[in-house]
This record gives sequence, structure tokens and C-alpha cells, in this order.
Amino acid sequence: MKKIIFAIAFIIFTGSTALLAGNLRAYLSYATFTSPDGPYIETYLSIDASSVKFVKLENDKFQGTVNILMTFNQDNEIKAYKKYELKSPEVKDTSNMDFHFIDQQRFLLNNGIYDFNVQLSDQSYTEEPVPYTQKIVISYPEGKPAVSGIELVKSYTRSDQPSEINKSGFDVVPYVYSFYPQSENRLIFYCEVYNMDKLLGEDEKYLVSYFVETLENGQKVKGLGRNKKEAARRVNVILANLNISNLPTGNYNLIVEARDQNNEVIAMKKLFFQRSNPYARLTMDDLTMFDATSSFVDKYINPDSLREYVSSTYPISSALEKNFLKGNLKKADLATLQQYFLGFWQRRNPIDPEKAWEEYKYQVEVAEHNFATPVKRGYQTDRGRVFLQYGPPNVRSERYNEPSNYPYEIWQYYALANQSNRKFVFYSPDMVTSDFFILHSDALGEIHNARWQVDLRSRIFQTIDITDTQVINAWGDMQEDYWTLPN
Repeated sequence: MKKIIFAIAFIIFTGSTALLAGNLRAYLSYATFTSPDGPYIETYLSIDASSVKFVKLENDKFQGTVNILMTFNQDNEIKAYKKYELKSPEVKDTSNMDFHFIDQQRFLLNNGIYDFNVQLSDQSYTEEPVPYTQKIVISYPEGKPAVSGIELVKSYTRSDQPSEINKSGFDVVPYVYSFYPQSENRLIFYCEVYNMDKLLGEDEKYLVSYFVETLENGQKVKGLGRNKKEAARRVNVILANLNISNLPTGNYNLIVEARDQNNEVIAMKKLFFQRSNPYARLTMDDLTMFDATSSFVDKYINPDSLREYVSSTYPISSALEKNFLKGNLKKADLATLQQYFLGFWQRRNPIDPEKAWEEYKYQVEVAEHNFATPVKRGYQTDRGRVFLQYGPPNVRSERYNEPSNYPYEIWQYYALANQSNRKFVFYSPDMVTSDFFILHSDALGEIHNARWQVDLRSRIFQTIDITDTQVINAWGDMQEDYWTLPN
């Protein structure tokens, strides 16, 4: 299978999945599809050229080479694999390596759950490759309506020439990253809807909806959604372009739905992404359009008290609401605060917003009792924020007196929204206030710190190598055990 290579010249701050192997830096994403030949997975791998050693060729140009091994294991058996060399574009000099080169591969796999393993190494170094493993689920029941994986797209052009990147008459260049910096103002994506003709009949009309919602509470983002009528086919192609220039910084989901003639959701796919856009701001009318007269907020007539209540909602606020609070909370008058507070809870419980507030207020009091410090309210601390946003953990491991580590806690959630078995590491490097800061988590939208064990031990051991991610366990230190098997 041919390797598809492109040079993309923009800076990446984070990726879908960041892979580190020695000095090598790469980013990985994937999407699943199905075809008459059966289900398959496409992998999209981006290599940071500045992290690769380029060697001089006979033509006096320079080129880097990355060794790659991809395997898909099921029940301890390799179901598909590929070992190959990925060569960078040739360059005339190495003074400016501000680009990434991309590789795309395709693997036919049956429906099922797989351990997807990737190993990368720079061919010019002797370091051992560092493996990365992720569980992959492929599920396309025969003849049943389904939405494929969502492929984020950098660019596309019409083409009838067969190639690894050609889909439905378009050459589709993948956008490997789930992060959109301020310089990227378009979110382009490709996906396929399957077997709607089997459900509705050939050429019967149905609706495809795609939109952006906030990760925190599923609030739809105004202006970032479309509805499109489709004629039912075995495969319907969706290639769409959304303008995200006014989308504020935050965590979001891209949703694609197929709906029948009764507006019932038949199939759906969801993809997480992050946006950095610090200069985007909401207008006052976006979140204060509710009439607070004769509502439960009428009883809150002290601006300072109401401002505190509004501030306490920050842990469960969407990115849109957080941006509003940052820009307007301090200067808002009583009427504006009342309108915003009512709207906040009506968006969460239109039938009984006061009940939603009272239930949350009780949890704020619990957070205050358990996590407040001399200088922070409970909801302002990292533990308080996680507690209010996700609820109490199923397992809370507390380790305050290990020989080499700062005091720390590891929280485990068996289920977290659409995620399973997610964990948080908090530590307390500040011995004065005893505040615990979030150090690492594997949950979507949270801080991911591959060096968390190194930073946890920096109380005793210091390192100047920023690529260090592992530590040798010292006597009495249990952080790896508690991360693997909390108790």
C-alpha cells in the first residue's frame, strides 16, 4: 500500500493523540468506515519535521526517515499489521523545519474490539521505539443504518483518479489534530451515512443534521449547525465546512445525526475537538435574553451575593458561558446577573430551574466543606471543580506521606459522560495552603501530562530532561500502583 505524504506548514500546540519517542514528536488520529469489502480503519499520522534527524542525500538535499510499526491485536492474536519506513519530503536545507509530514494508511478489519499498537523510531537514532496502545471499536452491523467515523479535513479537491486519499470523487487531505488554533477558522469534515435505503427505501428523503455542542453540557453553539435533506442510498457522503472564526476557546463535540421523517435519530457519531480563540467574545444578549421578572431569582436582590452564586457555576459552565463570566461578571448590574442566572438554570432544567439550582447549591456546599483552602472557595479549587463537574469519584486514593512524592490523590470514575474508566491525579506542592492542583488526567478536555510521575516526585528528585516521562519506583512510593489499580 502506498504511503501518502504531504507537507503542512503550521504550528501545532497539541494533537488528537501526541506520541513521543525520544526526540521524535508525532500526532495520531483515525476514523472507521465500511465498504463492500467490509469495515476498515484509516490512520492519520503527522510527524513534526523539527523533531526528526535529516540526513544528506546524494542530490545534496536532506531527508528524514521514521520507522513505523502498526498492529491490531484481538484476543492476543495479530489481525492486521504493517511495518514500513515513512520518508519526509526532501528539503534543500534544514534551517527552517516548521512543517509536519503526514502518512495515511488503511486496514481491513472485521467488526470487533482491537488493541491498536503504534511504535515509532527515528531511523537515524539507535533508541528503542516507544509503543503506544489504544482500544479501537469497529461496529457496522450488516444492513443497519450507521454513521462512519468523522475524518477532520485540512483541504479537499475534486478528483476522479484513484488514490489512498480519494473518497467519493474528492482527494481528501486529513487534518490530524483535534485542536484548532486561532489561525484555523474552518472546520471541515468528511463522513458517510450507511444503509438508509434499507430502512426507508431507495430515494426516500431523510435529514442529516450536523452541529457543534459544548462538551460540558451539550449546549448547541449558535450558528454552527446545518440540516440537509438527503435521498436514501446505501452510502450518502457528507463533506461539510463550518466557519469557526467566532467560536470561543473551549472543549466541543462535533455531532452528525441521521434522522427519519419523524425527526427521530436513527444513527449518530460524535467527535471531540478543542478550540483556542482568545479574542472571541459573546455579546451580552447571547446569554441574558431571559426575563427574570416573577422568577425564583427575584429573591436575590444583593448583587454581591448573586455574583457569588453566579461565580459558583463556573465548574459546570460551558466554554461559551465561561467566556461570558470572564468578561462580564465583575461589571454586571443586578438585573443582568438575574437574567443570566435564570437563563443558566433554564438551559439545564426548563421545567424547574430553581430545583436544578438548589441541588447544585448543595453540592457547592459539600465542595466548600471538603476542598476549601484559606485563600480559595471550595468550587475554585481543582478538586472542587472536578467534584462539581463530574460528581464524586467512584474511588478516591489518598497518599499524603510517601517518602519521595508530594502529597497526592488519584480519583477514578467508572463512567464519565461517554467515557469509561477515567482518572485524575491531584497533588499538593504548596505546603502552606495545602491546596491540591490537577496534575494529570486521561479524560477528554482535561490536562494530560505524560511527565506526571516525574513532576510528582520533583519534591526530592529533579530532572532537566523534559522528555523524561518515567521514574523508577522508590521504596514506599505507590503512585503507579494507585494509577493502575486505585483502591
